[in-house]
Amino acid sequence: MSTNLKEILQPGAHVVVVGLGKSGVSAVRFLLNLGVKISVSEGGRQENLEGDLVRWLKEKRVFVETGGHTSELLHSADCILVSPGVPLGIEPLATARQKGIPVVGELALAKDFLKAPVVAVTGTNGKSTVTTLIGDLLRGSNKKVFVGGNIGIPLAEYLAGEQDCEVVVLEVSSFQLDSAGEFRPRVGVVLNITPDHLDRYASYEEYVESKMSIFKNQQPEDIAVLNGDDPAIAKWLTDAAARKNNRPLASVMREYSSGGKGGTAAYVSGTRVCVAAEDMPGSVIEEYELSGTPLAQSPNSENAMAAILAVRAMGCSPEAIRKSLSGFSPLPHRLALVAEINGVSYYDDSKATNVGAVYSALGGMQQPVVLIAGGRDKGGGYEMLLPLVKEKVRGMVLIGEAREAIAKTFSNATRIAFAEEMEEAVQLAGKMAEKGDAVLLSPACASFDMFRSYSHRGEVFTQAVSRLERQERR
Repeated sequence: MSTNLKEILQPGAHVVVVGLGKSGVSAVRFLLNLGVKISVSEGGRQENLEGDLVRWLKEKRVFVETGGHTSELLHSADCILVSPGVPLGIEPLATARQKGIPVVGELALAKDFLKAPVVAVTGTNGKSTVTTLIGDLLRGSNKKVFVGGNIGIPLAEYLAGEQDCEVVVLEVSSFQLDSAGEFRPRVGVVLNITPDHLDRYASYEEYVESKMSIFKNQQPEDIAVLNGDDPAIAKWLTDAAARKNNRPLASVMREYSSGGKGGTAAYVSGTRVCVAAEDMPGSVIEEYELSGTPLAQSPNSENAMAAILAVRAMGCSPEAIRKSLSGFSPLPHRLALVAEINGVSYYDDSKATNVGAVYSALGGMQQPVVLIAGGRDKGGGYEMLLPLVKEKVRGMVLIGEAREAIAKTFSNATRIAFAEEMEEAVQLAGKMAEKGDAVLLSPACASFDMFRSYSHRGEVFTQAVSRLERQERR
């Protein structure tokens, strides 16, 4: 049954915003324009909120409860707008749904309030790179674009403004998709699915289902862009086809493959992306040269294929795409070359907070690797890395809470050392490495045991590499 949020969010309706992070604050701004009564339920303590934020909410007559989410407040709502960081299974939200109160996230607002078509990107790894690249390629085709969602500016912030863009490009997480309601992207992109967030999902299969739900409301005129090499995606499509009489998705499927899998819409040949006609899979009608760009090496070549297929579906010309590809700059902390010291390359891949990201990074490395890994474990194990570790990793330097678990997995596969902090890890890795090797920070773990964020971890790594470089010059 379809839910029209525009009819529910009328002046005088009571809306509770659950969670007061960046997306929650943007949701409040959006709701203020609608004239609804707004309350906020924040799990953290009031003293942890910024004073300016508290004053602003008071000025806007927004009621705020802190220190938890009470059933009394949530059950008084006509609609609950939940932030992605809040688990949907908590008791007050579960009982609110049982009472028939709509519990939605900001993506659910798109159906009734967003004026422009959406390109939405999800996947375990590469979301931010592909979302940013799609935005750049659309701008290179002279389209006015909003880029945001799980990266940068929340969708609700854009909805609260003038909405003056031709295309909206969103990075969407599994948490956001879980509360997306009838969200329908014109182009939906799934890059890959590997174990992650298993501390929040009951099973890996449930996590896969969450990612693939990006396509559930698409119509025959919409486009689904998928990684044809990803086993989890392939299994889901096979299972879905069995359930739906050989038609897994309502939309047009455009698959890409780094290995040139037969029947795909795009594949990599050397340093070129080859794109086939929609009605003639395997026929090359367009080529895009990636050499001389950061996109030439895996996994970024796969990211480039996904972005090219997405923007071609949105009407961008091959000529404009080629021009924009040549000027693309990768985001920080994603396989970024920091320095070369005595013939050893040092790479910051701190954004690799799960095993799948490390698998992609190692798969794309052309030289032997000394891997710096570890941090706060996210569940799911490390075994999928064993073949690549045996093949490519000369040694590992392990840090953080998960180092013992990681060491146990790879004790018979490579040389292992422990470090108490990043400075020591970089020093040990430098000593392990030989000329022509790469030292790769690709942690496979969250950063919060030792650092404020993955970006802070990458910055500390970069500083340690800089000190090592100065030391070697003396």
